[in-house]
Amino acid sequence: MSPTRVLVLNSGSSSVKYQLLDMRGGDRLAVGLVERIGEERSRLKHTPADGGSREWSGSIPDHESALKAVAAELAKDGLGLDSEELAAIGHRVVHGGLRFTEPTVIDDAVLAEIERLIPVAPLHNPANLTGIRTAQGLRPDLPQVAVFDTAFHTTMPESAARYAIDVETADAHRIRRYGFHGTSHAYVSREAARLLGRAPEDVNVIVLHLGNGASASAVRGGRCVDTSMGLTPLEGLVMGTRSGDLDPAVIFHLMRVGGMSADEIDTLLNKRSGLIGLCGDNDMREIRRRVDAGDERARLAFDIYIHRLKKYIGAYYAVLGRVDAVVFTAGVGENAAAVREAAVAGLEGLGLAVDGELNAGRGDGARLVSPADARVAVAVVPTDEEMEIATQTYALVKESGNPG
Repeated sequence: MSPTRVLVLNSGSSSVKYQLLDMRGGDRLAVGLVERIGEERSRLKHTPADGGSREWSGSIPDHESALKAVAAELAKDGLGLDSEELAAIGHRVVHGGLRFTEPTVIDDAVLAEIERLIPVAPLHNPANLTGIRTAQGLRPDLPQVAVFDTAFHTTMPESAARYAIDVETADAHRIRRYGFHGTSHAYVSREAARLLGRAPEDVNVIVLHLGNGASASAVRGGRCVDTSMGLTPLEGLVMGTRSGDLDPAVIFHLMRVGGMSADEIDTLLNKRSGLIGLCGDNDMREIRRRVDAGDERARLAFDIYIHRLKKYIGAYYAVLGRVDAVVFTAGVGENAAAVREAAVAGLEGLGLAVDGELNAGRGDGARLVSPADARVAVAVVPTDEEMEIATQTYALVKESGNPG
């Protein structure tokens, strides 16, 4: 029997998230996280399918050590990286530019292109590369597949992807809208169609991926036609620590009047803005607790967050012309009923509303939170980026005739 397991790796600058899945039935055999890599007190949490979590703390100096620790934990459950049942390793890669529109088996040329894209993804692509090279060293015989955050958005028309700046300058520096969270938007838009009992090609969906990073997309018939993040993940919605949309002249003003350097402004907009810049918290649960306690700064931060969200819902409604569903996903989108309610409040003229009881209820799977007679469905669909990466990885290696 051909190997059917896929290990999914999501390597960050100081962390590695991982899942091992068996693609015969989509079973999750193990999930885990290594965090604070390079610090004195690194931490590894590993949960096999039986649910008996194990935690370990100590020094994990680099990604190679982290992946070796992951391999050791998997081996304790009989799921080691040396298993003949392992078909491939799938890697999340944040930026694939215009070249990578589909999952891709990694070779030297692919690695070189991912490296070439570091200037437009300086926080993410280097860590992704480290994870890939480390995994290659541990299993050089195994197919390694890159699944790109940007790939789902490459179907955008030029009218949505181009910025209105000098074309030669834009092309010379690869400046355009790429979009991110693509694996989530692909998975969630497809699951939303299934929830509605329709084929993806028959459905128009607005997907709102609301986590610490947040993005919106307009999906027509299964294809992305617009998305809120741009050249980098900074553009668009208000996020946990990122500003989202901003008058570009603010940057010039901060340089000329505020005396700030480019690096200082980069840090301000990416790490000290958004919700944390507005009220000092980037956890929506804490912000809502403060709002309920009468905290005005928290209330203003929440209102700004919702105002931006409404603007994108309205804009993408106009882009699509017909909307069958507005779908909330990721940590905030799936769990913050107050955000969903506020985001569609006042949009009844567009056919949008939530049912208070359904919206307040909690559930593990995809569900509708709109009234039964609503013209446009409002749904909650838990995202599963790891499953999407594993599915795309396994399909590619099967198609190439080289699973394992």
